[in-house]
Amino acid sequence: MAGRLFTNGAYLQSSTTLFVFFASWGIWWSFFAVWLGQELGLSGGQIGTVYSVNSLTTIVTMLLYGMIQDRLSLRRHLVILSSTVMASLAPFVILVYQPMLQNDSTFFFGVLLGAIYLPFGYTAAVGLLEAFSERMSRTYGFEYGQARGWGSLGYGVAALFTGFIFTINPQINFFIGSALGVTCLLVQIFWKTDHVPLAPGHVSHPHTPSLGEMVGVLKLKKLWVVIAFVIFSWTFYNLYDNQMFPNFYTGLFENEDVGIRTYGILNSVQVFAEAGCMMLVPLLMRRVGVRNILMLGVSVMCLRILGSAVFADPVIVSAIKMLHAIEVPLFILGIFRYITLHFPAVLSATLYMIGFELSAQLGNTIFAIPFGYIRDAIGFQPTFLVIAAVVACAGVWAFFALKKDDQEVEGDPFIRTGRSGVTGVLKTVQQ
Repeated sequence: MAGRLFTNGAYLQSSTTLFVFFASWGIWWSFFAVWLGQELGLSGGQIGTVYSVNSLTTIVTMLLYGMIQDRLSLRRHLVILSSTVMASLAPFVILVYQPMLQNDSTFFFGVLLGAIYLPFGYTAAVGLLEAFSERMSRTYGFEYGQARGWGSLGYGVAALFTGFIFTINPQINFFIGSALGVTCLLVQIFWKTDHVPLAPGHVSHPHTPSLGEMVGVLKLKKLWVVIAFVIFSWTFYNLYDNQMFPNFYTGLFENEDVGIRTYGILNSVQVFAEAGCMMLVPLLMRRVGVRNILMLGVSVMCLRILGSAVFADPVIVSAIKMLHAIEVPLFILGIFRYITLHFPAVLSATLYMIGFELSAQLGNTIFAIPFGYIRDAIGFQPTFLVIAAVVACAGVWAFFALKKDDQEVEGDPFIRTGRSGVTGVLKTVQQ
């Protein structure tokens, strides 16, 4: 398998793109909440405002990215655009974003400018690049999880150093992010995959979905089931993990710098483990099925949040954080495969953006500010208990609401390996 992968130019290009992108994002994003809170001195409510407005504009950008990319198929116009925005990270943050957020009279204007910039380069671009890579995996015949694992590895490499660099000067983190953005841009412009053989069942000029087909997906009841599931599971998990956990964790240490550096190392170790799980989860999925992988993912998600609500010892909380390495591959790969299984694969980018990324951002827009104030009012751990209860309820509901793997198969069929061979619904593979 490794020999075939490393001779597949599309796999190598996709893996390199995801590695560089997630490294560019991870070098600053993993400490974004800490930077807002400790470096800029923002309150929990103000941090919630930043996350909420960012999520609102990310929704619009994701919708545009998904619909346009489905029209473009594998053409890289949007990927080049997002890479260009990534390359300008440091000048934007240092010269524009930070000064405005630190000034009460320009705070909301700074929030708005950041909410315009960040989606095009990062918070919406992540969905674009993941959907683009997933489509390449089906077109050129490799497992998406094996390419996405390199993205986690890139995030892990960045996180290994980001805590130490952050305590020296956070501006260095943003400059490194810009340099990696330039690298990603060069990869998109100069590394072509036109010569790579197509996977069986795929064509070089697939059907391009119409605008009516894209808008029509919103009429699908089963899509709204996915949206509701994502909002009340993945969204609340992100409220906990991105907006609250970094400041909660670093606050467990008597020395703030020690907490930041320890969090950086822990985050790196966790993401390295996540990269390995990204490559193993597709194998597990073949055994247990797509729906069961999602149920396992939401169970681990709930367990991690609940553990942080109960324990305050840095060693125990560090061990609990490692569950993230298991949860993310289970949920992300599970939701991607669920979408391409139960919906037309030709609309995969639009459906992924709406059903997963956009839904998560919608939830962030609604809940980031109130939960920021709830955290200010009652503290981290009681807030974590509330979040864990919401996620648990979402998991129980999804167990009954999500389709089984052999129900309403409209996309690429899922082939599950069983004791007596292979079972599944056979259908013509779609682009």
